[in-house]
Amino acid sequence: MTDRYTVISADCHAGADLLDYKPYLAKRHHDDFDVWAATYVNPYEDLLADSADRNWNSGRRLAEMEADGIVAEVIFPNTIPPFFPSGSLMAPPPDAGDFERRWAGLRAHNRWLADFCAAAPGRRAGVFQILLGDVEEAVKEIRWAASAGLKGGLMLPGAPPGSGLPELHSRTYDPIWAACAELGLPVNHHAGSASPPLGEEPAARAVFMVETTWFSHRALWHLVFGGAFRRHPDLRLVLTEQGSGWIPGVLDMLDYYHGRLVATAAQGGGAEAKFGAGLAEGMGGAPSQVWRDHCYVGASFMRPHEVPLRDRIGVDKIMWGSDYPHDEGTHPYTREALRFAYAGVPRAEVAAMLGGNAARVYGFDLDLLDPIAAKVGPTVAEIAEPLEEPPADATSPVFASGASVRVW
Repeated sequence: MTDRYTVISADCHAGADLLDYKPYLAKRHHDDFDVWAATYVNPYEDLLADSADRNWNSGRRLAEMEADGIVAEVIFPNTIPPFFPSGSLMAPPPDAGDFERRWAGLRAHNRWLADFCAAAPGRRAGVFQILLGDVEEAVKEIRWAASAGLKGGLMLPGAPPGSGLPELHSRTYDPIWAACAELGLPVNHHAGSASPPLGEEPAARAVFMVETTWFSHRALWHLVFGGAFRRHPDLRLVLTEQGSGWIPGVLDMLDYYHGRLVATAAQGGGAEAKFGAGLAEGMGGAPSQVWRDHCYVGASFMRPHEVPLRDRIGVDKIMWGSDYPHDEGTHPYTREALRFAYAGVPRAEVAAMLGGNAARVYGFDLDLLDPIAAKVGPTVAEIAEPLEEPPADATSPVFASGASVRVW
C-alpha cells in the first residue's frame, strides 16, 4: 500500500466537437448532417467557451486530471450528438419521425467514445447510449459496445411521465437487462435524464432543480419493484450525480411499503391487498437487500454531511466523482474537496470510495493505475488534514455552506 490514494472519478463527461461527429455517422446521414449542423445553435455557454475542448482534447484532459490527482475516469456524455436539440441527457425522447436520426446520432457518439477511450488505454471507461423506443436495436448496440471495449456500461435513458415510453418497471426492457447482465456491463442512470419538460420560465427552472434528482431516483424503485434484479441476478445498477444522502431514508421507505404490501396481499381482503398482489413473487427480497446485492451510487463531489451516512449506504457501494469538466465539479480543487469531505475517515474506507469500488464495478486494472497514482495521487496525510477554508473561487457545491441531508 502506497502513501497516495488511487483516485478514479466515477462521474466525468466528454463528447466530440459538433462537426467531428460526422466521420462516425453512416454515410447516408452525411448530407442531412451538413444541413442540420449549418443551422444548429449550441445552447450551452460552456461548450462555446475556450475551455470546451476539455471534452475532446485527450492530452489536455489527462494533464488536468493528473494535476488534480485523478488517474482514471468513467465518462458520461456531454456535448451535442448529431440531430439532437440539446445534450442527450436532457433531450426529450424523439418522436417517430426523428427516431432514426437520433439513433444515428447516438451511435456516432458511441463510436467516437470508443476511440477516445482507446487513446488512453485502461484509464477511461466509456458509458454508451441507447434509445428505449426500439429494444431490439438497443440490444444490438449493447453487444457492439461490449465488443468495442466500452467498459462504463449502458446509460439508461429516462422514461419521464408523458413520454409515451413504457415505464422502467415494464418487462418490455428485459432483453436490455439480460444483455447487460450477461456481458457484465453496469446499467447507469445519471441525474437529469428522466425529468418531464417543465418550460423555460424562472419558476420552471427552479422546480427542475428541486425535482430532477427525484425523477432520476425513480429508476431504483421501478427496477426493484419490477423484479428486474430477481429475473437477472447479475444485473447491476449505478445511480450517478444524484447525491447519496437520500439513500438510507428511501431504502427505509421502500422496505416499509414492500413489507406492508406483501403482508396485506398474503392476508387477503382489505383495500390495500390488491396493491401487493404478486409483489413478493415478482421481486424477491426487501428493497434494502436488493440494494446491497445489486446497486451502487456514483456519489459525485460527495459532501461532508453525506459522509457520516456511508455505513448505512454501504462503504462498498460509494464511488466518488469529480464531474469534470462541469463548473459544479471539483476541478481544479479536487484535493481540497476530498479533504473537506473525508478528513478523519479511516484510510481503507477512503481508498474504497475514491477508487477501489469504481475499479471493481467498472473493471479498471489497479496494477496499471496504482503506479500512476504513486506519482500524482493525493497523499494519505494530505486528505487526512481538515480543510479550514474552501478556496475563494471554487464553484463546486461540495463547498457550499448550509447543506443538509435531502429528503430525495
